Amino acid sequence: MIGGTSQIAQPVDETATPPERTSPLGLEQYIAGRTLVSGDGPAWNDMFVQVYSRRNEQDPFLVPAVVEPLIVWVISGAAIVEERELDRGWVANTVTVGDFFLTRSPTPYEMRWRATGAAPFQVMHLYLSIPLFERVAKDVLGCDAPPALREISGGKDEQLSHLLALIHQELVAEGKGSQLFLQGLAQSLAVHLIRNYASNDTGRQTTLPGFKLRRAVAYLEEHLAEPFNLAKLSETVGMSEFHFSRLFKKATGISPSRYFIRQRVARAQLLLQETDTSIIEIGMSVGYSSPSHFAQVFRRETGLPPSHYRRG
Repeated sequence: MIGGTSQIAQPVDETATPPERTSPLGLEQYIAGRTLVSGDGPAWNDMFVQVYSRRNEQDPFLVPAVVEPLIVWVISGAAIVEERELDRGWVANTVTVGDFFLTRSPTPYEMRWRATGAAPFQVMHLYLSIPLFERVAKDVLGCDAPPALREISGGKDEQLSHLLALIHQELVAEGKGSQLFLQGLAQSLAVHLIRNYASNDTGRQTTLPGFKLRRAVAYLEEHLAEPFNLAKLSETVGMSEFHFSRLFKKATGISPSRYFIRQRVARAQLLLQETDTSIIEIGMSVGYSSPSHFAQVFRRETGLPPSHYRRG
């Protein structure tokens, strides 16, 4: 059984040294916040699901590896979430309601975040059981060993969000969910992940390897003040422009240039909130020499002009 408990989580011991690997339930001992609701009982055998209210601001901490596929789905608020491999540069993503993270990382990594706006930052964690994942992989792909999954940070997927919304409804229902319905949802979720996010490293490359995606994102982060250069970016990961662009969009849901704009805006949000630097200087630091162009892009991405965002 992978089901959890309905009890409020104990306070996090921030002095404890996290292990390199842990279980889904053990992972929550290392992430500060409050458990709002948790799935338990026989209906939740195939999934471990919990909803958390996270801190508005979280200092960097080490996240142990978990063998189960993990989906983190934002259900309230917005935040700038930053992740990095050990001893590598931070990669930032601005996330809001409906965005998700997908990981089955074999190694620990670091994370930090800062909530933006007035709404509480709340997320749903969902782990699929290994036996279910293996059964579905065999049915869908005909393989005995389940495939690796691509790492997704701040992605958007309407079908995935629909499945997660149905699971969340069952989680908060008074009867704590229908076993038959939840089994069907868990299977549908596993099929969707394998069909859309399975990594394939054999033959012609059809997915962007995680290390190449991280290298590309880190390169963009280091060159926010410069014009977007697809040729240089593709060269950095050793791929043609066409092939890289196609696989990058498949991995993230958006084009490299669009991702670059979001990184610029995420950096600007951080500077607007944490420094007294003028809006004009902030715009220039993320590559916009025209204040009006910076304000236009910022408003399109966040819904607010930079001056209002800073006051908020």
